[in-house]
Amino acid sequence: VQLQASGGAVVQAGGSLRLSCVASGGIVKNYSVAWFRQAPGKEREFVAGISWRPGSAKFADSVKGRFTVSRDNDKNMVYLSMNSLNPEDTAVYYCARDRSRFRAPTSYLESDYGYWGQGTLVTVSS
Repeated sequence: VQLQASGGAVVQAGGSLRLSCVASGGIVKNYSVAWFRQAPGKEREFVAGISWRPGSAKFADSVKGRFTVSRDNDKNMVYLSMNSLNPEDTAVYYCARDRSRFRAPTSYLESDYGYWGQGTLVTVSS
């Protein structure tokens, strides 16, 4: 399974951006897919995850109320919509698919995700 994240850009504080993640060579249906990010000089951290179960998602406290995550199983895609961006959101964003089908609840652990995209850079200017 290969994942490719895209949509990163330079955006001003307060702006919005939508990241996309497409899977090839495998499916996202029946699997949780998560977004992680790594800011300069920091460790990678969980941002959001969408469950294989319809309507179930998990968010880091730092993005709750600002970010949403959605999926289109027919297109094998997952999206991260980011609003009210601030400079602290600057990072390389990675999408990742769970190793296990039907895991519940959605994991926030990197080790549970076996397939990773290459990352897309989001820069929020103040």
